[in-house]
Amino acid sequence: MKKRVAITGLGAVTPVGNDTSTTWNSLLAGQSGIEPITSFSPDKYSVHIAGTVKNFDVNSELSNYRLNRYLYNGASFGVAAFVQAMADAKIQPDTYQPHETGIAIGCGLKWPELQQLSDMLYTMHSSDGKQLPSLAPSDVLLRSHNSGMATMALIGNCQGPMISISTACASSAHAIGEAFRLIQEGEARLMAAGGYDAMTSYFDVLGFSMLGALTTSYNDDPSRGSRPFDRKRSGFVLGEGGVVVILEDWDSALERGAYIYGELVGYGSSLNAYRVTDSPPDGSGAILAMANALTESGLGTDQVDYIVAHGTSTPGNDTSETVAIKKVFGLDAYRLLVSSPKSMTGHLTAASGALNLLVAACSLRDQIVPPTINYEYPDPKLDLNYVPNYAKPTPVRAVMINAFAFGGTNASLVVRHPNFQEVQL
Repeated sequence: MKKRVAITGLGAVTPVGNDTSTTWNSLLAGQSGIEPITSFSPDKYSVHIAGTVKNFDVNSELSNYRLNRYLYNGASFGVAAFVQAMADAKIQPDTYQPHETGIAIGCGLKWPELQQLSDMLYTMHSSDGKQLPSLAPSDVLLRSHNSGMATMALIGNCQGPMISISTACASSAHAIGEAFRLIQEGEARLMAAGGYDAMTSYFDVLGFSMLGALTTSYNDDPSRGSRPFDRKRSGFVLGEGGVVVILEDWDSALERGAYIYGELVGYGSSLNAYRVTDSPPDGSGAILAMANALTESGLGTDQVDYIVAHGTSTPGNDTSETVAIKKVFGLDAYRLLVSSPKSMTGHLTAASGALNLLVAACSLRDQIVPPTINYEYPDPKLDLNYVPNYAKPTPVRAVMINAFAFGGTNASLVVRHPNFQEVQL
């Protein structure tokens, strides 16, 4: 028999807060973390805005500051989120045997060496040809995608299963799903799972601008730039951050008296086989991932109350996702609440799926759904309830989260209230 899986800890570093509480309260308040780019001068580019982490120092989360030497900025967000999540779950060194604890991380699109090259090129350009900064020996390890996960393992003495996943914007959702599987099958009793990314450098903005994926319409009004499902949406806004959740064997969590945010009950993944940069208009890939997650959960379409949408604010993705929701949920789609945190944080790329799961867990705990801000002009083709502009207190029994990515990779998860049958409608 497969083991049940509990969510017992949350950690987050995002454009709207450097911990879970601040992030969650900012999302409920409809507060945007999207601002003008300050890490480089974007004046020569068509995009001037991003969702950036503010006033962050990873050393405040580390007992040994030397661990920071191998972390680029994205990985440092993830490590800080890991430390927070382990503390939130009240995991002590003797809670589990080291071989019973593992880590699954989605590290997505970011190439640390491009961050460094980006910084060098920008320095060269901005200083009128001055000497480039020298490379340090530690830069070899800095370039490793798993440096963040390795640092987490050192901090938590995690010696069990390790998974590093790179499926672009679905990376952390896939990492959480695979961690879920490991606990279900008894391969681990605890998995720290999530993702991190920092796609806000010179190269990142340039690359996504060349793809035509980013909005260029709100450089003078950054907080209005990300507007999922709105008729005037014109592209997404890049963001950065790290989010980690603690998954545990349900019986073990109960035995130690852990607080349980929710029970992870379903996971589905799929490929579009359509186009690298576009979602199929019929939502086919998303439909398969969502349907598989829902089937595994054992829940009916009438028992899910909220979908934390991928909701990127691009014309194609938001349409495709809406089509998929209608196909999977039928008439119940019109009863559902659907909202997108990206309206406030921008697109955290590899970390976005984990952020969506954190939102789901907090919604189950507090029985409230955060809004989709900047929803001002309804699109007649998108006719679901996108929770416009204000949070909505409501009974929440179960939540689906979606994460769909460049390259056509899709992931969906379903989490339900720990006392599912007791939630009063």
